[in-house]
Amino acid sequence: MAKFNRRLARQRRQKRTRKKVIGTAERPRLNVYRSLSHMHAQIIDDFQGHTLVAASTVEPEVKGKMDSTKNREAAKEIGKLLAERAKAKGITKVTYDRGGFLYHGRVASLAEGAREGGLEF
Repeated sequence: MAKFNRRLARQRRQKRTRKKVIGTAERPRLNVYRSLSHMHAQIIDDFQGHTLVAASTVEPEVKGKMDSTKNREAAKEIGKLLAERAKAKGITKVTYDRGGFLYHGRVASLAEGAREGGLEF
């Protein structure tokens, strides 16, 4: 029962955040999802409903370079990879949507990696 309540609480936080954080063409939304084993990040234009850039620890070329996909180092690498792909598409400014997760640990490391890669938020 506790697992359901935790998930429901995260979804409520996510809805509350999404009322305020909107991705535009000039400043798309960087969305983060954290599971127990993987990290997923996307840059989304909400007005068109398109994912512009994505990166994840599930991708074979990323997974092969890392010892573990569950740690902060892996999250930081995903942030850097996402920033690199975004810069290739001409995206430099984003808004950060933590997806209802606390800005701590892997979620914060991903943001740090994206900033190091050149994204501005």
